[in-house]
Amino acid sequence: MKHFAALFTELDGTTSTNAKVAALQAYFQVVPPEDAAWAVYFLSGGKPRQVVKTAALRALACEAAGIDDWLFEECYQAVGDLAETIAYILPLDFEASDVGLAVWIQERLLPLRGLHEDEIAQRIQRYWRELDSRGRFLLIKLVGGGFRVGVSKLLVQRALAAHSGIDAKRIAQRMMGYVDAKALPTASKFEALTARSEDGVLDLMDAGQPYPFFLAHQLDARLADFDSKLGPVSDWQVEWKYDGIRGQVVKRAGQVWVWSRGEELVTERFPEIVALASLLPDGTVLDGEIMVWADNAPAPFALLQQRIGRKTLGKKILADAPVTFMAYDLLEAGGQDVRALPQHARRLQLEQVLVSTQLKLSPIERLASWADFAALRTQSRARGVEGFILKRIDAAYGTGRTKADGLWWKWKIEPMTTDCVLIYAQAGHGRRASLYTDYTFAVWNRPPLDAQEADAVVKAIEKRESAKPGGLQLVAFAKAYSGLTDEEFKQIDSVIRKTTLEKFGPVRSVKPTLVFELGFEGINLSPRHKSGIAVRFPRMLRIRTDKPLHEANTLDDLKLLLKK
Repeated sequence: MKHFAALFTELDGTTSTNAKVAALQAYFQVVPPEDAAWAVYFLSGGKPRQVVKTAALRALACEAAGIDDWLFEECYQAVGDLAETIAYILPLDFEASDVGLAVWIQERLLPLRGLHEDEIAQRIQRYWRELDSRGRFLLIKLVGGGFRVGVSKLLVQRALAAHSGIDAKRIAQRMMGYVDAKALPTASKFEALTARSEDGVLDLMDAGQPYPFFLAHQLDARLADFDSKLGPVSDWQVEWKYDGIRGQVVKRAGQVWVWSRGEELVTERFPEIVALASLLPDGTVLDGEIMVWADNAPAPFALLQQRIGRKTLGKKILADAPVTFMAYDLLEAGGQDVRALPQHARRLQLEQVLVSTQLKLSPIERLASWADFAALRTQSRARGVEGFILKRIDAAYGTGRTKADGLWWKWKIEPMTTDCVLIYAQAGHGRRASLYTDYTFAVWNRPPLDAQEADAVVKAIEKRESAKPGGLQLVAFAKAYSGLTDEEFKQIDSVIRKTTLEKFGPVRSVKPTLVFELGFEGINLSPRHKSGIAVRFPRMLRIRTDKPLHEANTLDDLKLLLKK
């Protein structure tokens, strides 16, 4: 653990990319494979499962430090991070141990789940005595499920490539699915990541591996600037942007694997795609969209969600939500990596590969001008799509969302919007841990008669009075934590602290005073939510200082968007 704690401190203390890669490389050289396997897992986005409740950690820390809870709360408010606060207040005495990261996770932390509270308390207190302050900080992050560090998966891949002498692209391909929580990291998995193989020889472990996804940049330019920014329409391949799950279909060694963009192996969830892809020639990898296709058109994403959450697939769900794969790029053909070929060449090969299958081919739209495309784009919601994807016809298939923008663009339709009221707030994470940045928003259950009626509701909330049946009230419907600048978050944080009504653990209820414009990509009915409505990818567009509380939107306004 001490090596990983030292690495964490070093990574957290620098913004230099080269310094981070060097620190990672040095770490991999001195720790055993089983420890390196877990380090790669956490640093690449693997989420530790919460094995001890934060309230229990807080109580144990107060007991160990000999302080009251109110004093801990004052410290927590000043520091803004639970793990850092606990590490500060614990007694300084400790007897350092040399127990490695893998043992800490597998033999100490994971077994805590399900133990009696007294046993958990004894073990946690014993573990704290084996660690210095930075080790304790890291331990609390791991047991509380809140581990985050300022390093990207790309940097981890670069460090592994430097450590092993294997091409970083190969490392990236092998790491697809590495952080799947259902398959914990092991020494053998780490060794497989960095194992050398003969050029052109497909290792058994690589048979089902996909390629890293190439991602598009958001296109925010005005239509009048398209010609100067993008050049002529003839330089671009224009396709519809479908609302499904980005995925890859891999056909090798006579088998089919289906991967999601989230690096999850989802083959068993989509037997229809496996059946359709079984006719592909060996050595084929397709990039595309997993989506429900019904009545010869793309179905709403909400229907696909019904499939995502199911552990077993009965006949009814297979019939109600028939899934297909819309292919829009070819990454491997005949066992050869074709990502370096230009877009138009890959497209031609893709069309040839799909001839013998019933997999869908993403259609290309061909129009004379950007203005014509803008007019067609207005039909997006009616067609069940999110706008266009623009791909330069001479572009290779890259990795991730690279700095070399201008190759793929997503030209999405404008988001749906609503004006809503801030009613709850929670502190953020990382550099925003000391600010309230995660908000819950509400709309009126009906239009207020006037400002006075809305003010009466606010006064009732201040007095902790329950809403009267059938009376005017604010109904929570969405949470959002992105969209504002750092300065705006600071301003809102100040308001939240001044207007807090109650505290529920990390959450504060606030006096309704602020109206925000919220944007979101989609909306659907949801019996799991009190409002009966759920929205996709909500984000704050602006603070409506110009709008009084009683003019915020209503549930009926959201239902109108639902009909549209």
